[in-house]
Amino acid sequence: MFLIKNLRRISPTTSSALIGFRNTGSPPLSSRFCTTLHQPQQVQTPAPNGLDRSRYEGLAPTREGEKPRVVVLGSGWAGCRLMKGIDTSIYDVVCVSPRNHMVFTPLLASTCVGTLEFRSVAEPISRIQPAISREPGSFFFLANCSRLDADSHEVHCETLTDGLNTLKPWKFKIAYDKLVVACGAEASTFGIQGVLENAIFLREVHHAQEIRRKLLLNLMLSDTPGISKEEKQRLLHCVVVGGGPTGVEFSGELSDFIMKDVRQRYAHVKDDVHVTLIESGVRFVRGIVKDVKPQKLILDDGTEVPYGLLVWSTGVGPSPFVSSLDLPKAPGGRIGIDQWMRVPSVQDVFAIGDCSGYLETTGKPTLPALAQVAEREGKYLANLLNEIGKANGGRANSAKEIALGVPFVYKHLGSMATIGRYKALVDLRESKDAKGISMTGFVSWFIWRSAYLTRVISWRNRFYVAINWFTTFVFGRDISRI
Repeated sequence: MFLIKNLRRISPTTSSALIGFRNTGSPPLSSRFCTTLHQPQQVQTPAPNGLDRSRYEGLAPTREGEKPRVVVLGSGWAGCRLMKGIDTSIYDVVCVSPRNHMVFTPLLASTCVGTLEFRSVAEPISRIQPAISREPGSFFFLANCSRLDADSHEVHCETLTDGLNTLKPWKFKIAYDKLVVACGAEASTFGIQGVLENAIFLREVHHAQEIRRKLLLNLMLSDTPGISKEEKQRLLHCVVVGGGPTGVEFSGELSDFIMKDVRQRYAHVKDDVHVTLIESGVRFVRGIVKDVKPQKLILDDGTEVPYGLLVWSTGVGPSPFVSSLDLPKAPGGRIGIDQWMRVPSVQDVFAIGDCSGYLETTGKPTLPALAQVAEREGKYLANLLNEIGKANGGRANSAKEIALGVPFVYKHLGSMATIGRYKALVDLRESKDAKGISMTGFVSWFIWRSAYLTRVISWRNRFYVAINWFTTFVFGRDISRI
């Protein structure tokens, strides 16, 4: 009774405070979301691109008194670096992506064998750009973009439901003042039959989880009584296709896992476990994969390679969404851009990261699909958009006369990859023919770990990574199949 009386006593004060807050003059949140069922009584201010806010399904166009809206498609290296650097006092930021986190891909291979835990390489977008969860005009939508209407300055999206039968995806639109396409690329299969059905890629956290579960399952099944020698060898044969940094690092991590943990905890099968890297690496097999079957792959010379685990890491190509866009294309099918990351002939649309490439008319070569390229493109474009916003060019169709300044210039900082057994490759040269530092061995491994630890986005994840490395060194890798 005492609490009820006190609640009654303070309720008038609380109510008046809320009313005062709502009448501060800022646009209400409901005005940003409109549907065809919403018929406001008062006349709405026309949007800069001429769209009617009163009949809009989704996030309506911005109006006078609201900040211009930057819509970012994707949450990879490029998109997240842009969101981190964008000035949220100038712009509202809206991110559309099928995942609500960024993956620190250089350490993703370490999670497959238990050296690191999965959360150590996943950084929530709300931590990268806090305005997305705090500002009334900034949002994150768990969705895929299905279509771009550049003339109307809007993108069409469809929510992600992870295949749940109880939820049906629904469609909505988002109006933008500036659009940044940073949706990345997809693993390239080169049209080889059976790859999508039988191989596992290594680009997302769920890929690493699938690899870990499959690897541990094969180890346990191979110890089953009555299993044939041939079947045991097949289950314990891990094949990695692709000799790039991801393939080499995963093979190195897998080799360490076999030498240090499998030999101690799966002593009955330790002599049958082996890794094959098709192209170069742990066990050298040079060849071109011609076909992939459920339990074996076939090379171009007819050689059959049985496998229990197949990891595909042969490079990337444009996604179906990027291919479907009616935009200029660069060599390889990427979205064509100029030196300022703009998509020519389309107003207020930019593209960065693996989904973009220089048009042939620029005379510049297409940059490699590397994390450092995407990150620096995102940083450059964030600074460019900030300057455009300060010059009152943040609104749709308002930056035509604004000088953009110095174009983007990429300078390669080098590359690093661990190869297992406390060894790594470090090449700090701009190119193979340039002078600079190139080394291998323990010192390189120490440099590799130190560099990646400092590059992890947040202090929270740096702490996670350091603790995981320490516990793995002391106690070994976790082999629980969860």
